[in-house]
Amino acid sequence: MKALLVLEDGTVFNGFSFGAPGTRFGEVVFNTSLTGYQEILTDPSYKGQIVTMTYPLIGNCGINYEDIESRQPFVEGFVVKECSSLASNWRSRKDLSEYLKENNIPGIEGIDTRALTRHIRLRGAVRAVISTEDLDVKSLTEKAQASPGLTGLDLVKEVTSDKPYDWSETTPEPAAYSSSKGKNSSRQKEKQLKVVVIDCGVKFNILRILVSYGCEVIVVPAKTSAEQILAYNPDGLMISNGPGDPAAVPYAAQTIKEIIEKQKKNDFRLPMMGICLGQQILGLAMGGRTHKLKFGHHGGNHPVKELATGRVYISVQNHGFCVDIDSLNKDEIEITHINLNDQTLEGIRHKELPIFSVQFHPECSPGPHDTEYLFENFISMMKINS
Repeated sequence: MKALLVLEDGTVFNGFSFGAPGTRFGEVVFNTSLTGYQEILTDPSYKGQIVTMTYPLIGNCGINYEDIESRQPFVEGFVVKECSSLASNWRSRKDLSEYLKENNIPGIEGIDTRALTRHIRLRGAVRAVISTEDLDVKSLTEKAQASPGLTGLDLVKEVTSDKPYDWSETTPEPAAYSSSKGKNSSRQKEKQLKVVVIDCGVKFNILRILVSYGCEVIVVPAKTSAEQILAYNPDGLMISNGPGDPAAVPYAAQTIKEIIEKQKKNDFRLPMMGICLGQQILGLAMGGRTHKLKFGHHGGNHPVKELATGRVYISVQNHGFCVDIDSLNKDEIEITHINLNDQTLEGIRHKELPIFSVQFHPECSPGPHDTEYLFENFISMMKINS
């Protein structure tokens, strides 16, 4: 079946449909990961976006039940050069097209993804529409132009949990995490640390890694108040990744601001760690500003420099917004990591309180394990303050 991808500037890509038929809107972004398409599809941070994979062959590993990162795939559409009709992997249970069809997500293949990626790099992330129904370019261009985009849109409410829940599942292969090898049994004998995770679109592997460190994990909706969070008497607080514009989620920033102010006034310490959107929310809570990146960072090969050591890590990234470095109060906040591609902010920490965050994804799904040490840092902070 013929399908069209039409951008808001009138650029047209002709291709063929896979997955579900229909019409879907979203901001088009590209992801440079070579593999891990299943984790990408189920990352809630992609809500509101049409994802283009730069690697040409996608789908050859099929779909399994172990690598899912949330309750469902959240992408608006999926763009590939070639969708493999053969799913060859011992864990595979279905093929990619079938999975997208089950979840009502359209895909388009057979287009020049290199040309599309170059267009996004030059023009910036653009609104677009995928359709198998309406094949009139003028009509689709007008529909793309009328779509909402991401700026000012609260997408966290679309992906967060509707009520608190406990998480107890550990990573399927804990030995794969080098910092966890041989330590699980000893950690379980220690005092169990209670971590509350604010679910702005949390990926399951964040929760799995916390459990593998012996933590009791409680996941709460994004609109949970400061009083409700502190009533759990947690040893630590995690602010998760999530989709969209952080400035459109003022309730989350206000909650974090209240908890920070309580720490300053009442002289108690609650270790806090933010990941991706979690960093942006922390930055807003501490008086900073955020801005939209030209085409965002999406992929499993982004170099990040840790300023304290000079070490360079290869990181997983997925964000379209960033905290403005110049907007932060340098008397309170230290810059810890910088992106080596564009010098944008990748990590911060509070100089007095046990609070830190990173813009990239240390839970490494999909991607390298270089930065999982940050979970160890979070655990150490909780042990010191418990």
